[in-house]
Amino acid sequence: MTGLRAGLAAVAAVALALVAEAGLATALLRALGGGAKTAMATDRLLDLAWRHAALSLGAVAVAASLGVTLGLFVTRSMGAALRPLVDMLAAGLQAAPPVVVVALAFPALGFGAAPTALALVFYCLMPVLRGTVAGVAATPAEAKEAAYAMGFTRLQVIWRVELPLAAPVIADALRTALVLAIATAAVGALAGAATLGTPIIVGIQNQNELQILQGAAATAALAFLVDALWLLAVALYEARRPRE
Repeated sequence: MTGLRAGLAAVAAVALALVAEAGLATALLRALGGGAKTAMATDRLLDLAWRHAALSLGAVAVAASLGVTLGLFVTRSMGAALRPLVDMLAAGLQAAPPVVVVALAFPALGFGAAPTALALVFYCLMPVLRGTVAGVAATPAEAKEAAYAMGFTRLQVIWRVELPLAAPVIADALRTALVLAIATAAVGALAGAATLGTPIIVGIQNQNELQILQGAAATAALAFLVDALWLLAVALYEARRPRE
């Protein structure tokens, strides 16, 4: 099933990438009754896609580190009392629209990728945090008790019992965060970051529907591509994992 989902996501990514290509995008716009517009060159789109992906991956890496660490902390006895507060803060950070976070970060971080990265970290923290908490909380008590009986320390129980058993849930949360980051990073163009939102912003400014179409299709294609690669990695892992 995971492999099928990866295949469908890959097909969607290829189809949308073709729509973003300059020649096909121009032909599609004309077929829809649009006028003659200047397309963004495909090599420029590819460069923006690399920058867009790098920005998103970096932000998700930070969000993953924070989310997993906080998730482990609030599932310990010493952090359990803070769990409602941590969850509320994470939910509040995600509730803030990324464009608002970008705007508020201007005075401190200036223009460019930094405000966008901060907004993406805020936006992606909650899925990872909740996925970690859910995965760790679902760890059977018998498994932990058996580990302690074998002489495992608390840290060993976390690394060798809880996290491996929680890995599927955490991986699904990371997939959600990654797709959210790819889809949202386009707003970084408002802050001067080089992302696939750039042709959208330029197109709006110049009333160029063709570049808006290219930017939107390319952003969606990248999101589907990342989703397909993640699902493929999960499918390969599941295929190679020893069966009980």
